[in-house]
Amino acid sequence: MASARYRKFFRHGFLPQLMAFEACVRLGSVTRAAEELSLAQPTVSCMLRKLADTVGGPVTQMRERRVEASALGEELLLLAHDMFRALGRFEVVQALGLSLGTSLATTLLAIVGGFPLALLLARRSFRGRRALLTLLDLPTVLPPSVAGLALLLTFGRRGLVGAPLDLLGIQVAFTVWAVILAQLFVSAPYFIKNALVGLAAVPRELEEAAALDGASVWQTTRLILLPLAWRGIVTGIALTWARALGEFGATLLFAGNRPGRTQTMPIAVYLGFEVRLELAVALAVILLAISWVVLALLHNLGTGEE
Repeated sequence: MASARYRKFFRHGFLPQLMAFEACVRLGSVTRAAEELSLAQPTVSCMLRKLADTVGGPVTQMRERRVEASALGEELLLLAHDMFRALGRFEVVQALGLSLGTSLATTLLAIVGGFPLALLLARRSFRGRRALLTLLDLPTVLPPSVAGLALLLTFGRRGLVGAPLDLLGIQVAFTVWAVILAQLFVSAPYFIKNALVGLAAVPRELEEAAALDGASVWQTTRLILLPLAWRGIVTGIALTWARALGEFGATLLFAGNRPGRTQTMPIAVYLGFEVRLELAVALAVILLAISWVVLALLHNLGTGEE
């Protein structure tokens, strides 16, 4: 449409004046030719000005977009550089070490305390079993802040359990033990439920046959239950560890934010977002990578089972 407009402008505006100038020169009328030339100059100037606006507009926009893209790329490169530098900072290493240590301790406690409970729920029917299963599902749907408040009211200095412990000189709240308890409260059900599914799938006839052959409970568990239910147990361990590593709300309310004592990676990410963005991004990348690895392993585990 722009080219058609300029062809029309050239045919009806500039071309007639140019032809009139040529006719005046041929007739020898210098004065008239000068007048026609002076009339043609504004037309040519207007045409060149419109042409510059039409062509120069997109070019200017392209240049502005290139400048914006270049500035965005420089900002991303700068953020990545600051992120890699932040990986070696003391705050990041401290939060990473605390999170890994407490999450591993939480996972170990969940295995030691959760496996007998899962085995009991898989092999025994007793009064209150449904209520116990409902209680196990409660932390998975309970808001983390509510879980942290419940733990604080229970194990705080004036809590139901915390007050007697305080008389003995034992403080739980706002210590590393509070971090472990908060993680254990929200993550242990993942191990118990998955181990329960795996153990319930083992036929009871195998256990009865082992008992008739004189096998002890430990031998039956080690030689029959664990080899047959290992997929559910491993899945529960992985989910428990990942959930404990990413715990935030309950830990913040029950353990607080004390660098080097109770400041885990999720808390450091939350605080670093307001103070130091590069620290928050570095820790967030670490948590994202760990979550991706856990999910990839679980996916491969499920594929192998099929």
